[in-house]
Amino acid sequence: MDNIHDLLDNLHIEDLRNETHPSIFDENDGYEMLILRLPVLLDEMKVTSTGFIITPQNSYLYMRETQELKPLGSRFEAPYEILDGMIDELLKAFDGYRDLIGDMEESLYLNKATDSFMNRWLKLKRNIVRIERILIHASSTMDRAIEYYEKYDDFPLNHYLDLHEHLERTLRSASLQLSKLDYIYKFYTTQTNERINRSIFALTIISAIFLPLNLVVGFFGMNTSGLPFSDGLSGTNSVLVLMVCLSVITFLGIYFMKRRV
Repeated sequence: MDNIHDLLDNLHIEDLRNETHPSIFDENDGYEMLILRLPVLLDEMKVTSTGFIITPQNSYLYMRETQELKPLGSRFEAPYEILDGMIDELLKAFDGYRDLIGDMEESLYLNKATDSFMNRWLKLKRNIVRIERILIHASSTMDRAIEYYEKYDDFPLNHYLDLHEHLERTLRSASLQLSKLDYIYKFYTTQTNERINRSIFALTIISAIFLPLNLVVGFFGMNTSGLPFSDGLSGTNSVLVLMVCLSVITFLGIYFMKRRV
């Protein structure tokens, strides 16, 4: 254990200690350093980096709790098994994101979107954008490691290609879900705009109907002499009939204009 610590550059030890260090594959004299940063999808999304030191004889996993390098007993198989478990968990957890987006899409089709729709949309969008960005770096790092080690006879190429394929599959799924979220947003804004347009149209109709009535009320409410219907006993009834007639004429005019459009 002391020998491997003596072999490492101090800057690489600092990189291994960093819980969120970006994915990287670094070639050095006597060892290679592989750090893979992956998202952890629990109730809240987290990001964690897993660091390995690979020597010609063995591989080591950096344990942050004890700040030690744990020998794994094999050069390639042990890191593969650790990463395979982590990436499989990521694949399964990402299914939950797909289900959430599917539920949001279905609620829009059924016109059952709630007031919290945009908050959920923003949270999913933010998380999946982060996932996509992280997986791009992780996939690129894994590709570099495979390209470097494929010349060794004991390197399990198919195993690491499988890891790379799982990363790429999750990355493609993340890109697809981002496209779905963009479509859902456009659909939601279209529905919202339609509701606003209907409300504005209804207010316009009401305003158009009551505008002539306001003019009549304002006219007959003037404190001047000689107003029509002011001398007879049925003046109020006459004004009411006039207002009803104006309302009917205005409504019919709007109705026929709407039918022409």
